Amino acid sequence: MWTRSQKEGFYAKITRMNKKISLSGIQPSGRPHIGNYFGMMKQLISHQEEFDVYALIVDYHAMKSVRNPAEMKENIINVVLDYLALGLDSKKVTFFKQSDVSEHTELCWIFDTITTMPYLMRAHAFKDAQAKNKEIDVGTFNYPVLMAADILLYNPDIIPVGADQKQHVEISRNIAEKFNNTFGETFKLPEAMIMKEMAVIPGTDGRKMSKSYNNTIPLFAEYEEIKKCVMSIVTDSGGGIPQNVFAIHKLFRNENELKKIYEEKAGKYKELKEMLIEDLEKFIAPLRERRKEFAKDIPKALAVLREGGEKAKKVASKKMDEIREKIGVKVY
Repeated sequence: MWTRSQKEGFYAKITRMNKKISLSGIQPSGRPHIGNYFGMMKQLISHQEEFDVYALIVDYHAMKSVRNPAEMKENIINVVLDYLALGLDSKKVTFFKQSDVSEHTELCWIFDTITTMPYLMRAHAFKDAQAKNKEIDVGTFNYPVLMAADILLYNPDIIPVGADQKQHVEISRNIAEKFNNTFGETFKLPEAMIMKEMAVIPGTDGRKMSKSYNNTIPLFAEYEEIKKCVMSIVTDSGGGIPQNVFAIHKLFRNENELKKIYEEKAGKYKELKEMLIEDLEKFIAPLRERRKEFAKDIPKALAVLREGGEKAKKVASKKMDEIREKIGVKVY
């Protein structure tokens, strides 16, 4: 006779087998901002009921910009706290860091052998670095291949991403197709899932919100920081309506309701910004307090990540056995 916990575990496993798989990764390269949340993190959290979710902290990717070990450790811990504060349920989500599963870098090398340099030279990140006359490291050039390995190891159906990451999902699909055509059917072709209204979140300067542009509103900011960020928003107006302020504000209020308010207060930029500050604080304050609670027990938070890594390792190891068989290196 099965115990109650054994029965629950069995039925949970059957349920997961019938669910589609959703996968996304986030770099531990700094504080998350509201663009990260609405562009990807919110989708991933909302998927944990409907999908079998894999949430990766892609720490090897972050090495392109983070070279200080103490900073890297702190960033990884911060991402764990961020996700837990947002409501990630470790019972429903496989939450882990890339470096805990060595199969990611192994598969990356295998993909390297079937991916041409001219093809990777079309990648946006490489072209952008080239245009800026940067001394381009191999990691920047090879970034899409490692991302393909991150994705394809787990046979996901959908990849929730911002619009700027769509090309990377397409590269993953192309690499999967090339492998399948060369060695036999092995990888599922995932689809990028982009919420159109959230495709590009504007920053305080009107450009895409990005840490590299220093134009973000941090997701767990204190009130005074929120105020400072909002007051710095460039008021590019059209008909008395500050478009950049409105574009951010509609993330937190009904757009039709907001249009009426902005029309009534046309030209009153300070007043509209103050209203945005209050709406941001109302949204951020509960998340900020939840995060502070999780931060009181870092070892407990990291245990969630370690357990997720062990779970992901089993899945990735099984997939790599299949891949090694397909390419002919498995001889015993």
